[in-house]
Amino acid sequence: MNLEKSSVCQTEYGILKEVIVCPPTYMEIKEIINETQKHYAGENIDETKASKQHKTFVEYLRTQGINVIELKADKKFPEQVFTRDIGYVLGHAVLVSKMESDIREGEEAYLTEWLNNHNLSYYQVKGDSIEGGDVIIDGKDIYIGVSGRTTREAIKQVQEQLPHMNVIPMPIKDGYLHLDCVFNIISKTEALIYPEALDKRVIALLKERFDLIEVTEKEQFTLGTNVFSIGNKTLISLPVNNQVNETLRMRGFEVVEIDISEIIKSGGSFRCCTLPLQREE
Repeated sequence: MNLEKSSVCQTEYGILKEVIVCPPTYMEIKEIINETQKHYAGENIDETKASKQHKTFVEYLRTQGINVIELKADKKFPEQVFTRDIGYVLGHAVLVSKMESDIREGEEAYLTEWLNNHNLSYYQVKGDSIEGGDVIIDGKDIYIGVSGRTTREAIKQVQEQLPHMNVIPMPIKDGYLHLDCVFNIISKTEALIYPEALDKRVIALLKERFDLIEVTEKEQFTLGTNVFSIGNKTLISLPVNNQVNETLRMRGFEVVEIDISEIIKSGGSFRCCTLPLQREE
């Protein structure tokens, strides 16, 4: 397979054809690296339950005709289930992240190994950290969160690699992990947002481009914005996010509810658990 010719991601909502995941075989809160983990550190994560939930999610994707690639889980990396963070496809370009947290540094080697084995070219960000949870594509526009995980210097590297695209830095307030935990584009005209986490100027910009669907504080904590589109207005969402799900259904989306409540204890949901390689628009 030649990614330059056959794989492309122009949006977050095109028809999903191929995606990379990783089973949560060794998942645990070993070192607290976000606010959600702080909340659940006492009870930690049931690896058996997390693996069962993840398997259900992956099986659903496969029933939809999606090619699901599973990276090998390594006991050194308790956060490896969140494949979105280690890389991302922007148009025809594959970019590999530079992880910010020491506990996650090295996960990206499993992605580069797979890419090398399939003779796929990629650019790996150097020096400054950037994680895929902060990167959201919408045609020629790339929204990148400026967060505790992603620096402005790393964002400049992305712009330099993709001069034909419009890279838009999006500062996130402290306490929120990634951009996709507070903002997510779900169609050509609609996006989910938790406005409390973003600057008013950023929100004003987004209002010019999207019909913004606000998520409550309660459902932001359970990652209501972190739904995952497989195309044709079909979104995968957590059952616990009742208000988000009902709003989306009223707007004509098909909402597939799958329970990965054990996995979200570590701070990520469906979008975090997926690295799309190919979508058809």
